[in-house]
Amino acid sequence: QLQASGGGLVQAGGSLRLSCAASGRTLSGYVTGWFRQVPGKEREFVAWVGRSGSMSNYADSVKGRFTISRDNAKSTVSLQMNSLKPEDTAVYYCAATTGATRLSLLQTYNYWGQGTLVTVSS
Repeated sequence: QLQASGGGLVQAGGSLRLSCAASGRTLSGYVTGWFRQVPGKEREFVAWVGRSGSMSNYADSVKGRFTISRDNAKSTVSLQMNSLKPEDTAVYYCAATTGATRLSLLQTYNYWGQGTLVTVSS
C-alpha cells in the first residue's frame, strides 16, 4: 500500500514537497510515478522515476518546475514542486509499477496511493 502526503494550500509561485511511502513492501524494486486529477477530468501523468533514481521523465506541463527523486534507503519517493501555478491544483497520486515501458500511462501501474490534495491560489 502506498501513502502520499505533503499536500496543502500554497500561493502561486510557492513550493510544496510531496512524499510517497510504501507500507508492507519496499519501493526500491518499482518504478514510481506521480499522477494528478482534477474533478471531472481524467487522471494525468506528472512524472516517474526509475528504480535506481538515475532515470526520470516529466509531463511537459511541469518540466523545469517539478523534480522527482527517491531515497531507496528510506523507501520513499518525493515530488518537489516549485513555481506552482493555479492550474497545478489537483489531487496528486503516487503509483508504483513492476513494468519498464509506457511509464506515463495509468494502466502500467499496479499499486496506487490514496492521493493528497494540492491547492494553488492565485
